[in-house]
Amino acid sequence: MINLLAKLFIKDHKNIESPKVRNAYGSLCGIAGIVLNVILFAVKLIAGSISGAISVMSDAFNNLTDAASSLITLLGFHMSSQKADKDHPFGHGRIEYISGLVVSLLILLVGFELAKGSVEKMISPEEIEFNITAVIILAVSIAVKGYMAFYNFKIGKKISSAAMKATATDSLSDSVATLVVLVCLLVSGIFSVNIDAYCGLAVSLFILYSGIRSAKETMDPLLGVPPTKEFIDRISGIVFAHEDVKGIHDLIVHDYGPGRTMISLHAEVSADSDMLETHDMIDNIEKELREKLLCDAVIHMDPIVTDDATVIEVKEKIAALVTCIDHRLTIHDFRMVKGPTHTNIIFDIVVPFDFKKSDSDIKSDIEIIVKTIDKSYFSVVNIDKSYLN
Repeated sequence: MINLLAKLFIKDHKNIESPKVRNAYGSLCGIAGIVLNVILFAVKLIAGSISGAISVMSDAFNNLTDAASSLITLLGFHMSSQKADKDHPFGHGRIEYISGLVVSLLILLVGFELAKGSVEKMISPEEIEFNITAVIILAVSIAVKGYMAFYNFKIGKKISSAAMKATATDSLSDSVATLVVLVCLLVSGIFSVNIDAYCGLAVSLFILYSGIRSAKETMDPLLGVPPTKEFIDRISGIVFAHEDVKGIHDLIVHDYGPGRTMISLHAEVSADSDMLETHDMIDNIEKELREKLLCDAVIHMDPIVTDDATVIEVKEKIAALVTCIDHRLTIHDFRMVKGPTHTNIIFDIVVPFDFKKSDSDIKSDIEIIVKTIDKSYFSVVNIDKSYLN
């Protein structure tokens, strides 16, 4: 259904790289979610009134909350698509992440309220009236919510939307919750065993777990996460397509919301190259990154020595030796400054965030390593942290 609606109402629906197409998909799924959840709320409210089951009534109001979640997602897509302004020069894209977090909090609220109602029913149980109409309504609801989870996950993955993935998690939780409620009704009708409150509690725990997991997934991009390996590879492929680039380091990807990404990196170039020509190449790479990855790019040009055999040899030795400290360590910005009594070996070393040794211990280890090559060498080391996985 969603694919059909997309073909009918979204112009150029296959061009998901376009922010307009992306927002149109989010709006379409949000509207579909509101309509379907309101319908499910109405029919489940009827089924709950007929059967008297607290689990069915809770499930009905859960769908009403889901309609609110879909509305929040819809508003989130609309607000995040606003253009940058003087107060928000990086745009409003992170509103989409915030809307996903709000949906996650609503999931947690529903789980808490259902758990509370279930415990009350354990203390004061009530009889459940088995009704075939309620069973049919719940079965249809399971199918509808399962479909909603499917299309939200599919579109959320397609357009890389944390908010839609949170909505999909919500729909999947509802589908499982309603399945448990249906089993509860069937057991009550066939075996005359009232497990309504216990089923309600089990459902609430599942909803709470889903809400916590969904909240983490929407909070991560707000706090800042490293880019995916695929995105790093795409950046590297574009930069290294220019043969005069000898290496890259200090790559940072700033995420200000879907379609609002900033990239900064250092590109190593030969110190003997023509600076005007090299600067022109860097400008072209920045332009290419903007066009192909739909991002803003800033590249710092680092000149390095490429024709001094001694510098190259010492650099290779140190690069190999630092891996004896830890195989994840890498070096860059390597220079040798010779003096009458000693030579300063200057470079940056990239250290993972979870590295156990302190910066001072690392520098002491490197000083020993440098001295093994030549006692007249002194290390001048700057500790860098990697912003990549």
